[in-house]
Order: sequence, then structure tokens, then C-alpha cells
Amino acid sequence: MSALAIIGLVLSGIAALVHVYIFWMESIAWTSPKARAVFGTSESEATATKELAFNQGFYNLFLAVAVALGIILIATGQTAVGTTLIFTGTGSMVAASLVLLLSSPDKASAALKQGVIPALGIITLLLGIIL
Repeated sequence: MSALAIIGLVLSGIAALVHVYIFWMESIAWTSPKARAVFGTSESEATATKELAFNQGFYNLFLAVAVALGIILIATGQTAVGTTLIFTGTGSMVAASLVLLLSSPDKASAALKQGVIPALGIITLLLGIIL
């Protein structure tokens, strides 16, 4: 496996960990002072949107699981399926960050935090595969 492919796997793994953290913030800690500060919500807004955030958090967790499973499959020699899962998971992360950026430009910082690392993972893994 090329160095670029390994870098792509590491970046994809980091992206998965970021999305596990987002899951925790949205699904577990949504009404906590820390989560409210991160997402810029008041106590009443957090309480009113708790069910929506709980559901949204699981979307992030499922993307992270797909990427992690892809990494495991690549490590065990199942390159085609593993790569497909990684590109699906990280591609969805990037797409979701673009939706956030375009629909809420005031949340550009959050969109970049959730989208740049998986985008770099995609690019480096793809280069590692084709070069």
C-alpha cells in the first residue's frame, strides 16, 4: 500500500472520530452547557430540538461506522469493499458539510470542521490508489 493511501486511511479515520464526537454532542450531550455553546443554542432551544438532534447525531455515527468498517476491511485484504465504504462514508460527510455551508453560511466554520478532513482523506486515498 502506498504512503498516500495510508495517509488517506489515517485522515478518513480521523474524520470518523470527529463524527463520533459530533454524534456524542448531538445525541448524548445536546442540552449540556458545552454542547449549547458549541452549537450556539439556548437552553430552551436545545430542549425543543433535543429529539431532532438525537436523530441527527445517529446519522453522523453511522457515517463514522461505515468509514471505520472500511478501514478494517482494507486492513484484512478486502480492498474493494473497504474502499467503497470509506468513499461512501467520507463522501457523505463532505456532501453534508457542503449542504450546511450553502444552507447556513453563518455556520461556515462548522461546515469546514466536518468537511475538510474527510475531503483530504478522499483525495489522498484516491491518489494513493491511482498513482
